[in-house]
Amino acid sequence: MTSERYPADLIVTAQDFAESGWEAVLGKATRDGYISMSPAFSAAAREAMEAGQEKHGKVLWLLAYACSMMLSPSSLNEPFKPYADFLGCRSVIPDDLADADIQFYSEIVDLVDDAWLKARLADLVWLKQAPRNPAFALKAIDAYRSIPLDTETCLHGGRECWERAIQLALMLGAGADARLEDMETSFLALLDSAKTDDGNLALWLANLLKKNKLAKSNRSCIAQKLEGLARDFAGKGGLLSARNFFSVSADWYELDQNKTKATEMTVEVAEGYAKEATANTLAGNPSHMTAAHFYEKAIQTYRTIPNNQRDSYRVNERIDELHAQLDDAGEKTLSEMKVTETQEIDITKLVDGARNSVSGKTANDALFSFVNLCSIGKVDEQRNSALMLINQSFLTNFFSATVFSQDGRVIAKRPSMIEDKEMTVHMEMIRGYTTRVNIVSCGYIMPALEVLLLEHRLCEADFVNLAKQSPLIPIERAGLFGKALFAGYDRNFVTALHLLIPQIEHMVRVHLKNAGAKTTHLDVNGIETENGLSTLIDLPEAEQIFGKDLVFEFKALFCDGFGPNLRNQLAHGLLDEGACFSPPVVYAWWLALKIVFNTWWNAVYKNPTEEVDAVE
Repeated sequence: MTSERYPADLIVTAQDFAESGWEAVLGKATRDGYISMSPAFSAAAREAMEAGQEKHGKVLWLLAYACSMMLSPSSLNEPFKPYADFLGCRSVIPDDLADADIQFYSEIVDLVDDAWLKARLADLVWLKQAPRNPAFALKAIDAYRSIPLDTETCLHGGRECWERAIQLALMLGAGADARLEDMETSFLALLDSAKTDDGNLALWLANLLKKNKLAKSNRSCIAQKLEGLARDFAGKGGLLSARNFFSVSADWYELDQNKTKATEMTVEVAEGYAKEATANTLAGNPSHMTAAHFYEKAIQTYRTIPNNQRDSYRVNERIDELHAQLDDAGEKTLSEMKVTETQEIDITKLVDGARNSVSGKTANDALFSFVNLCSIGKVDEQRNSALMLINQSFLTNFFSATVFSQDGRVIAKRPSMIEDKEMTVHMEMIRGYTTRVNIVSCGYIMPALEVLLLEHRLCEADFVNLAKQSPLIPIERAGLFGKALFAGYDRNFVTALHLLIPQIEHMVRVHLKNAGAKTTHLDVNGIETENGLSTLIDLPEAEQIFGKDLVFEFKALFCDGFGPNLRNQLAHGLLDEGACFSPPVVYAWWLALKIVFNTWWNAVYKNPTEEVDAVE
């Protein structure tokens, strides 16, 4: 937030702006989007203030504030988020700016010839000035549209800028129709000329058009173009890219109501997974674990094909064949499994250690370090710790315990150690687990997340893509799971929690069903209902699938009255907004990301066919 960096009553003008040296500051900055512009202006602002040039310093601070905000184009009312938000302290958002600051922005917009800066200033004026002046929205649209449309720029925030331009145009309606048509034309022309050398640019363009319901008369052409690029990627051995393009091509054929071609593309996606599985079994250093991942993805993809179109592609027979190959790969995977432990971190330097562990790395490596910052510990170790603490406490042997909710209700009871030793041990394990969760969330996760947000601009599509590549996530739920993971990354833990818990329950249910477990309950009236997570995770097949350590975490975190009990608290509407930002919620999001990322990493790390990125 803005603070005592300059006198509160200091007024700056367009003349101060012209004399502030802002152009020279931008000229020296590394131009990779707003992420480099804000630090450049901040450093220059500090130098000006130290030199006694208060007005120039405030001008540069206001420019730094404008560029520091993270653009979230999907939100119409809060499109700008703080780049850092940790333990009650955050960076600047539009509401922190005074009316005089917004007025200053409005006075200098036309003096700025840098597209990035002009777009941001005009957008903030449009958002904050009352009454709203559409002229500033149009200035923002035009500035955003002058930002290059290429792969490199898109990776540094350009795609969010263009998406924001579309949202502004849609908001203005008839007043921006011509601009919206021009943008659509630009997208289509660039998409038509796209080649495999452009990476995922065409994919981003196609998704942007689909998301905003544009190019309705060009659906067939877009689908065909994506299909052609997919086949080009496949011919060059880029099986991951080929699958992604085939998948989006299927979406566009579906929009064009060409169900036959949509099914054909879906089959290509499934067979792409099967090819990667085979490649992993035949490699010089074969990975049956990776092969099993791809076989499962192939089966999940085939299952999305409607029954009335399955005969044409032998879908049911193909699923049976893939199941046999999956079973074989699964048996051979056991001999490949290894335990990986992260280095212990000095408890006195938790925050610094967490930040340093993710800083200065690529997005993939930073995420790997982030999700493996620490471990709560194996369930057997937690049991031993609980027993040690119980043995050290004489009174625990004689007295029972009662757990109350925040509103005074009794939600769990534990008998004395003499009455029920296992229940006493269990409660102590949950208590110790909850303590560790709180430490991990505050000492590791949130400090490291702050650095991730500062150094890497990841979007929802990155997390959806990551979920799609995880062997644990049902393919039809990858979108929802990815949205949940992105919401947590965006520090929107309210949305993350509400999306995440139902999807975790669904994921558990799907894998249990696939293992042959009975996941439903038949009542006396003959009505069959699905069991909840608490019941599902107690099934014997759960430990076989997820391992006893993860099963314990699911129970302790989501289902146990002695612990956070997040699933049941959420299901019954007992969590208020503040509780959605508690350490257990943060940990639950991180644990989900850890599971998704590590299963992806384990599956593709040894992939012999191509280099694969979790995020684009």
